[in-house]
Amino acid sequence: MSLSSYGPSFDTLPATLPVFPLPGALLLPGGKLPLQIFEPRYLAMTRDALASDRLIGMIQPLRQGSEQEGLVSHTAELYPIGCAGRITAYSETDDGRYLITLTGVCRFAIHKELPTVGGYRRIVPDFERFRGDLDAAATAAVDRQRLLKALQAYFSYQKISIDPAAVADIPDDKLVTSLAMVCPFEAKEKQALLEAADLAERSRVMTALLELGAFAAQDEGPRH
Repeated sequence: MSLSSYGPSFDTLPATLPVFPLPGALLLPGGKLPLQIFEPRYLAMTRDALASDRLIGMIQPLRQGSEQEGLVSHTAELYPIGCAGRITAYSETDDGRYLITLTGVCRFAIHKELPTVGGYRRIVPDFERFRGDLDAAATAAVDRQRLLKALQAYFSYQKISIDPAAVADIPDDKLVTSLAMVCPFEAKEKQALLEAADLAERSRVMTALLELGAFAAQDEGPRH
């Protein structure tokens, strides 16, 4: 996977990391996640990140039911694995929001949580088991034909049109990463994609999710 020359190397990843718990948000290494920042604690987090290494950890709260986007409680239990992203684009709005793009750098496990700063949560991340996320030369065997067939069936029952020509020239790594991030999977399914060991496993997990989703929709009958 191609990584930006502006991004950190493994040895320069930080010892502490601010985290942004967001239900249903999936960031993967090499992927790009646009975010609208408006809550005071996350405005503070973004300002602090922009003033330092620009890194923010995206992570899902473990329980999704009663939480609303951007309103996750300070004590909500978190999934143990997230992904650090670097702010690669940002702008300020007249009404005091930040519009940012995070580019995924490396996954992390939570080693321990630290006291909050400015209202936002911080952790000590363990990046070691995900060292391979920063390997730009990493490749993997992806059953592209089966993946695209499953995607076409899934999108058909979701009433989403797909142009095969639009994805024909997209490299396997970018295709798998982009599809994993944009498909409307459940939170635990997104977490399974995040925690997949490598690109090949992530591709297999996503293909299975697409096939199951299409089968379930077919079993329910046509949508009107």
